[in-house]
Amino acid sequence: MFRSDLFQGKRILITGGGTGLGKAMARRLMELGAELHICGRREGVLQEAAKELAAATGGKIFCHPCDIRVAQAVDEMMQAIWQQHGPLDGLVNNAAGNFIARSEDLSPRGFDAIANIVLHGSFYVTQAVGKRWIAEKRGGSIISIVTTWVWTGSAFVVPSAMSKAGIAAMTQSLAVEWGPKGIRLNAIAPGPFPTEGMTKRLAPTEKLERQMIGAIPMRRVGNLSELANLAAFLLSDEVGYISGEVIAIDGAQWLNTAAGFGALTELGDAEWQEIRDNIAATNARDKAQRTV
Repeated sequence: MFRSDLFQGKRILITGGGTGLGKAMARRLMELGAELHICGRREGVLQEAAKELAAATGGKIFCHPCDIRVAQAVDEMMQAIWQQHGPLDGLVNNAAGNFIARSEDLSPRGFDAIANIVLHGSFYVTQAVGKRWIAEKRGGSIISIVTTWVWTGSAFVVPSAMSKAGIAAMTQSLAVEWGPKGIRLNAIAPGPFPTEGMTKRLAPTEKLERQMIGAIPMRRVGNLSELANLAAFLLSDEVGYISGEVIAIDGAQWLNTAAGFGALTELGDAEWQEIRDNIAATNARDKAQRTV
């Protein structure tokens, strides 16, 4: 089914499309003929990714700097896409944030940093697209990137577990509510994939990274192309009867370990301090890059 014209004439938006999983999905969809739109807070990162992806695929890609935590900014971005390019046909809710921490150490700001992007932001974008499709009597396909924690919860990533569970609930709820209007919603629950978000904030020490990979029955992390192909599959019209599903792609990790961080209960204060220091260094570097 992955023919080169699979998404010819289709316009798709990926939130957080300038890096990691979003960038990998953008490349695959462009290879299959889609006109891609990516959004994120860092315009420089978006422009760099767009240049790279256009050169690699020969496809069309457009950047939209936007903070999806702000509902008005999301609606303005969506209106600009509709007016300047035309209606979207697909949406990928990919923008996210996460880090491991003991819940008793979390500040309200730390909790909101995750929930505002994942839960609030994903809803704002989904609603902004959905209401336009409904008003125009258009169908469409939406996929959201969640985690396997939506089924089990997970210690030490409570803000993410709560927020991703909310997105899974949104996916199932709107699949029913918007199904009669020709709109499909599905979600993908990835296991570990080789992105900076995974290694720097979820496995910020060599010991944690070894433990994580050792708990995956396939004994490896995922290939980005594998996730990108699943996203293309779910977005395509060829599987138009699939809606309301959450599909894991994790090498059977969650069946083996519940895919959470329960083993971290064995860590002591010194090890948690090392984790906090490493994550803080990553955050400081990212902040410095945003101000350049």
